[in-house]
Amino acid sequence: MTEKERELLNLLEKEGRMREEKIAKMLDVSEAEVKKTIERLEHDKIILGYSAIVDWSKVDVSETVTATIDVKVTPKRGVGFDEVAERIYRFKEVKALYLMSGTYDLSVVIEGKTMSEIANFVSEKLSTLDSVISTTTHFQLKKYKHDGVVFEDRDDDHRIVVSP
Repeated sequence: MTEKERELLNLLEKEGRMREEKIAKMLDVSEAEVKKTIERLEHDKIILGYSAIVDWSKVDVSETVTATIDVKVTPKRGVGFDEVAERIYRFKEVKALYLMSGTYDLSVVIEGKTMSEIANFVSEKLSTLDSVISTTTHFQLKKYKHDGVVFEDRDDDHRIVVSP
């Protein structure tokens, strides 16, 4: 992969809606080259998709509950953690799944309508898998920053001015 391709990926990761014209100027290449490179990166499954970061707390819909579940598993001979990871990521509730170092093996991020829906997922689907030894569930209480985007409006400083 060339340096220009890495730069293009960095630009798209920060702003997926950036126009090809702007990218071309920033990278000092032609628009046609940008378009061709993006199409190739999408075809090669290097660019997997584009998404918006939404502050759902500001939208008039019922918010979802997000939980991170630490999962300890017994890896299977010959396939390691991949087989159990695949079984877990196929559940519709699972938004992200990571192999981790440390006390737990997998970190699963799920969303549900209620805490009880998440509890049911853990007790009825996740912990019943043969390889799963234990789980620890952490509920997200407030989102401050996600993918480099800060979620708090801090325009005004409401502190009282103190002077000598």
